[in-house]
Amino acid sequence: MARYIGPKRRLSRREGLALFGKDAKILERKGAIPPGQHGLRTRRRVSEYGLQLREKQKAKRMFGILEKQFKKYFNEASRFRGSTGLKILELLESRLDNIVYRLGFTQSRMQARQLISHGHIRLDGKKINIPSHHVKEGQTIALSEKLSDNTQIKKALSDNQTLPEWLKREATLGKVLRMPERSEMEQSIDEQLIVEYYSR
Repeated sequence: MARYIGPKRRLSRREGLALFGKDAKILERKGAIPPGQHGLRTRRRVSEYGLQLREKQKAKRMFGILEKQFKKYFNEASRFRGSTGLKILELLESRLDNIVYRLGFTQSRMQARQLISHGHIRLDGKKINIPSHHVKEGQTIALSEKLSDNTQIKKALSDNQTLPEWLKREATLGKVLRMPERSEMEQSIDEQLIVEYYSR
């Protein structure tokens, strides 16, 4: 699956949000100035379409996926009864790379994606190398034994990261207890704007 490999900090500046771990310091220094040579100029009033587009772009960049796959998630979510926006967020949160990150095994979703791609993650005891794999309730996620002495992993595990209530972790073994509720999902995303964008 394709992925974005360009400059990442400019994405955080564009969205005005620390999308990747260490970008908070950059935003503190640069403020709300968007990237580019015209970033300091006074920006025009953002249209309704512009707000919808920015919200969609923010969600895509936060979870590290491209347009084709994101549209696929929307189409899949729209087939379910109930809130389409809520289902989109549930599909994003239940991705394997996101759950590895949420369990505190890594410091970013991109790092989680790399671990999975390199075959260092076990899902119910089986090696899996697909970052977008949909994890179901009751499944277990574990790090391979090769990573037990990895300094990056040790650093991530030692951080006092608050574990969501829908997940459980013991050392390098995690489990999905249930699907997350809206209050436990990414709070900086307004899913209704994403639905409005694709429903035009």
